[in-house]
Amino acid sequence: MKDRLNPVEGGAGRTITTLSSREVYRNPWMRLREDEILRSNGERGIYGVVEKDDAAIILPVDNGRVWLVEQFRYTIEERALELPQGSWEMEVANPEELARGELKEELGLDAAEMTYLGWNWIAYGFTRQKHHVFLATGLTETENDPDPEEHDLRVHCVTVEEFEGMILNGTIRDNCTMAAWGLYLLWKKRQG
Repeated sequence: MKDRLNPVEGGAGRTITTLSSREVYRNPWMRLREDEILRSNGERGIYGVVEKDDAAIILPVDNGRVWLVEQFRYTIEERALELPQGSWEMEVANPEELARGELKEELGLDAAEMTYLGWNWIAYGFTRQKHHVFLATGLTETENDPDPEEHDLRVHCVTVEEFEGMILNGTIRDNCTMAAWGLYLLWKKRQG
């Protein structure tokens, strides 16, 4: 039996074959397709996939403080506190350019240094979208430039201790924020 903890690379171990695929919906931010599939056990089925261009999530951390954004998230019908993150209505060749753009748009900050920590999949049970994770340090204030969709952003600057407390007490429930913070802590631990 194959070790289930080892990641499968490059499609090895593929147990689902795509029989057909059709685009069901498209707008400037996403595409939705429905695939007819065949599982390795012989059962047919369908799979809905949301495709979005790569996104960036930024950890603006400086002098023991973390900058966050609060905004109304339509899908859950409530305001949410999270790290700045997002994508543009186009594919971006340089993820750092995207991260710097989001940092300016949402927080009005410029970073002297952007450290790439890695990337992860966002909700890959139904979405095909990568999240590039950046640590932003040496922060200076500039003028923010929010998109029309970000009309209600509120900026929060909290201590690292307060931030971690918000994760533990459920104030912050965004899995991307928590995953980025976990990646940052592992990176930081290896810096010596």
